Amino acid sequence: MGPHPAVAAIRLAVRRVLNDLLAEHGRTPGRLTPDERSSSPLVLAACSGGADSMALASALAFEAPRAGLRAGGVTVDHGLQAGSDLRAAEVASRLRELGLEPVESVAVTVGRAGGPEAAARDARYAALDAAAERHRAAAVLLGHTRDDQAETVLLGLARGSGIRSLSGMAAVSGADGRYRRPFLQLDRQTARKACLVQSLPVWDDPHNTDPAYTRSRLRHEGLPALEKALGKGVVEALARTAQLSRDDADALDAWAGRAAAGVRDADGRLECDALHDLPPAVRRRVLRRAAIEAGAPAGSLFARHIEEVDRLVTGWRGQGAINLPGRVVARRQGGRLVIRQG
Repeated sequence: MGPHPAVAAIRLAVRRVLNDLLAEHGRTPGRLTPDERSSSPLVLAACSGGADSMALASALAFEAPRAGLRAGGVTVDHGLQAGSDLRAAEVASRLRELGLEPVESVAVTVGRAGGPEAAARDARYAALDAAAERHRAAAVLLGHTRDDQAETVLLGLARGSGIRSLSGMAAVSGADGRYRRPFLQLDRQTARKACLVQSLPVWDDPHNTDPAYTRSRLRHEGLPALEKALGKGVVEALARTAQLSRDDADALDAWAGRAAAGVRDADGRLECDALHDLPPAVRRRVLRRAAIEAGAPAGSLFARHIEEVDRLVTGWRGQGAINLPGRVVARRQGGRLVIRQG
């Protein structure tokens, strides 16, 4: 008798990602001999102890040895709740019980930049990056589901940040494709069911139901209201929108990358006339890229910033310099657009 359908779906999603990693490393699936183990690529599961990430860790522990890969785990203690260190230690213990090795619990300090959710996310990814580098991991698996993707698309829509924010989370992201998200086509309930039938202990983070957090309100109030008004299938439709938007955004980014060199003069300054001739979607991408290259933090650079810079090209009326995040300043000088740190 085979595994429960939820467990089978979770394992298949992880197996596909592991097979992709093997292909990238020029390997074929197959169990490791003891001599091969030390040189085999390591894959880490990022695990909070919630249903999504516990299902992920369990599937990785099952699939990695069969694929010929080593599997470990990382849990991050954000220090935002009383007893969080004990909870992180408990999650680490569960990961070891699954057979993952190495396993690490990493404590972080969460700042305030960008709000509590963004600050916690920044601290978490910094910790995961550091753990991956310490252990020379080939990849870090994340347990984001189709439901998470739908929430991300709606948050992007609310921010009005353009098609890139509507594309949600990528299946592969980070430096050298470090982060992999096997579950973007699976719903949250499948992961929870997989934990239930395998008797995997699950911790439900109270922040996930705290209305003080935007994503929590969206999850428990916004999406249910949309489904009540529009019928079932909203989550699936939003996930499809993410993929279609990502395809479009990737194509426009590639176009902007090719166009960027052709709109600069011999000194590397942006020529306003050449910029003006570009389609708006391409021009704004060129401007965004120039601002980031000048030192503006990508996460703090919003559509409204780029729109103001764009007006220096398309609606020039002698206006002054535009201040951007990261102490970057954009100004028009003699038909050229100068973007640099002030």
